[in-house]
Amino acid sequence: MQPAWQLSAAEALAAFGADDTHGLTATEAALRQERFGPNDLQESGQETRWQRFLKQFRDPLVSLLFIAIAISLLAWLLEGARGLPVDAVVIAAIVVLNAVLGYVQENKAADAVAALAKMSAATSTVLRDGQKARVPSSELVPGDILLLEEGDAVGADARLLEATNLRIQEASLTGESEAVDKDLAAIGGVDPDAAPPPLGDRSNCVFKGTGVVEGVGRAVVTATGMRTEMGAIATLLESTAQEDSPLKREIRRISRWLGIVVVTIAVVVMVVLALVSDLQNPSDWVAILVLGVSLAVAAVPEGLPAILSLVLAIGVQALARRNAVMKDLHSVETLGAASVICSDKTGTLTRNEMTLRRIVTASGTVTLSGSGYDPTEGEAAASSNGADIAEAAIAEAEATVFIGAVANNAQLDRGEAGWQILGDPTEAAFLVAWPKFDSKRGMPGERIAEVPFNSTRKRMSVVHLGRLYTKGAPDVLLELCTEERVGTSIRPLTEARRAEISRAITDLSAEGMRTLATAYKEVPETEAEFTEADERELCFMGVVGIIDPPREEAKEAIAQAHRAGIRTVMITGDHPVTAASIASQLGISGEAGRVLTGAEVDALSPEARKAAAHEVDVYARVAPEHKLRLVDALQRDGNIVAMTGDGVNDAPALKSADIGVAMGITGTEVSKEAARMILADDNYATIVSAVKRGRVVFDNIQKFLRYLLSSNMGEVCTVFFGVLLAGIIGLKHPDSAGVVLPLLATQVLWINLVTDSGPALAIGLDPAVDGVMERKPRRLDDHVIDRAMWERVIFIGLVMGAVTLLTIDMFLPGGLIEGGDSLEVARTAGFTTLVMAQLFNVFNSRSADQSAFTHLFTNRWLWASVVLGVVLQIAVVHVPFMQVAFGTAALDLQHWIIAVAMASIVLWAEELVKLFRRIKHS
Repeated sequence: MQPAWQLSAAEALAAFGADDTHGLTATEAALRQERFGPNDLQESGQETRWQRFLKQFRDPLVSLLFIAIAISLLAWLLEGARGLPVDAVVIAAIVVLNAVLGYVQENKAADAVAALAKMSAATSTVLRDGQKARVPSSELVPGDILLLEEGDAVGADARLLEATNLRIQEASLTGESEAVDKDLAAIGGVDPDAAPPPLGDRSNCVFKGTGVVEGVGRAVVTATGMRTEMGAIATLLESTAQEDSPLKREIRRISRWLGIVVVTIAVVVMVVLALVSDLQNPSDWVAILVLGVSLAVAAVPEGLPAILSLVLAIGVQALARRNAVMKDLHSVETLGAASVICSDKTGTLTRNEMTLRRIVTASGTVTLSGSGYDPTEGEAAASSNGADIAEAAIAEAEATVFIGAVANNAQLDRGEAGWQILGDPTEAAFLVAWPKFDSKRGMPGERIAEVPFNSTRKRMSVVHLGRLYTKGAPDVLLELCTEERVGTSIRPLTEARRAEISRAITDLSAEGMRTLATAYKEVPETEAEFTEADERELCFMGVVGIIDPPREEAKEAIAQAHRAGIRTVMITGDHPVTAASIASQLGISGEAGRVLTGAEVDALSPEARKAAAHEVDVYARVAPEHKLRLVDALQRDGNIVAMTGDGVNDAPALKSADIGVAMGITGTEVSKEAARMILADDNYATIVSAVKRGRVVFDNIQKFLRYLLSSNMGEVCTVFFGVLLAGIIGLKHPDSAGVVLPLLATQVLWINLVTDSGPALAIGLDPAVDGVMERKPRRLDDHVIDRAMWERVIFIGLVMGAVTLLTIDMFLPGGLIEGGDSLEVARTAGFTTLVMAQLFNVFNSRSADQSAFTHLFTNRWLWASVVLGVVLQIAVVHVPFMQVAFGTAALDLQHWIIAVAMASIVLWAEELVKLFRRIKHS
């Protein structure tokens, strides 16, 4: 088959068995999906579940444990290989259990990411069974008829069949920043042996991964998946390294630094043990080596990255359930730090149920009743008392709405759930209003040409039955009109009438209405091509007022954001008076209600623009390029900016913002691809709710970091000071020979296994605490682990080490406190004390300031993890085969009471510190 660019439109349709008017049937599309596969790019480096499991054993710390296993086996062989190599078996079992836990956590995080990717997947408009349908782009197949309009992301490679002012941004494939003009002509005369023309010169084709900047088109899909031009360079795209988030970089830095410190401590412990112990046989040397290795492994929270990813994934899934779909797990960290939310008005701060309420024409004003998208509800009524004038006003209003319904790309359908729209809600308002004048009248027929809308022109025109109909911003259309319609007559549009129309526009805007105007002129029916130049000398028809009431929940969300130190900046293309009215109703603060227009922003110097960004909260008549300048000004003022957008031209601002937020309902595919978050309900309140969830997730990350680091510090302090102070606390061998350890290597690893993953993950699921939206936003350069947290980690670690060693001393003969138990019993009591102390520390770690007894029972997962830890500790102390494996001895009730009481000192000590802190800051 010839390349698609060499085929004519008819040849392309024939080659791919396509029907230009009806598209594929659902059955045929399903068969082709089976044949060609999904329209997705394959990831060459995609990790399988088996590879993910094996990856758990590639951690350097796990390699240390394998060395410990080898050392234990060597000692067992040197001593005659009598019985089972218990230490080696136990360490191996712990390695496997840790790997399983890490695998499960990574699997859940990966599944969450896959689910989020599916939720934010691109969609395309196609003809299926003769009807327009929106389908996931992954379901496109060769032969599909692809319908393109401004803002769409091209879902597959396709040969154009129709194109009207169609321009495609192909920078992702060609690197060219300028959009490419498209046409239908086949490219012939190419030498078959020569290289094909570059992508940028294939003007009759569109390609997967590019975006429609302007115009409309229709194309037949010629290639999908890896057979597309994007698929041909997929390997290059996959090799692009993704920059880690600040949080991820800091966690990696902390882990590396902590690893160096702990390995150094482990080496010091081994050297001190070798110097102070009377080493009798090889097993003593093995015990020292294995303990050092185990200490290094246990002290570094190697499961931290997996827990971090899982907590982020769970947080992002919670956001998705609240209609905020994050495309990147680590973006939730940035979201919680947002200090300014720049929001579009329509649909985000308002309900986006656009209802055409008022029509102002030369003869008077007509009001339409009814609301929502049901065209059968409501009727037209003129404000005039005179019958003749009222009749003329109704006729003019009907003609005004008719033009808006013809110059229109929206679609109104009645489904099982009622009347629904496909397309822009403002355009749909005309389709809903049109039948209210005469319910028996059908919808306008198809037009023969179109000059499409874009944000620069602020108007669109179509040709229908010998007339050019134009709909757009009233001020723009007034400049293009020389006449106006009055009843059935045409008269010149005077300056006095222009002033009257402008006042009417201002009055409608003052009521919070969005205004649009319509106009027309006669054109030759034989003329096939129309351009922007034809939109001149028009006849003005009328102005409509479309109401979109503010969302009730938006007003409360704005107030909540204000209490949280977050500014709300409203951005709209509407009239300044409309913007001011809606802003006032919503309680958006500003400098004496000041509103800046896009033109006024253009006139400002960079310094003045920065000052305005600091003060002004309402911007009207704003084009997409103004959003980009506003983002830049706010960021230079030190803000973390969330910016909403829905149009193709919003993409630069969405990418530039710290958090780009695309509209899920009205947003274009290009805006969704550029954004980090997609609002499934286009609701401002959802953004504020997402910021709150982002703050909760970040708080929980700090909580489990506080817990993991302080608990692991307790293990280090216990072993380190237990070796240094062995003589003082009576920690010696009964025969006064050999190595005596405060904790065995297997016990250290057991503590790591029981107390790290479960409780840390449970803390990561902690619900929001009071006041999370009552504090100012944090800065992105604020450290997740600051000096205060390090001080608290060291303090808790020292307390844990102290209570553990005192418990051991309490039960050993000699030392500071006289006891009478064996070394095994005393060590088991200390071992139990340390485990219980870490479980008490779970409750300490839920807040840096609040008492552990605040909201004590709000996290059931936390209690479940603590109960499980206690049960496992009882088992390791009293189950015979576990006693052999972990070197424990049974404890009586008195031992347990003392161990738990000593462990609780960790809780009471931290409670005192928090109390002093609260008193100090009160």
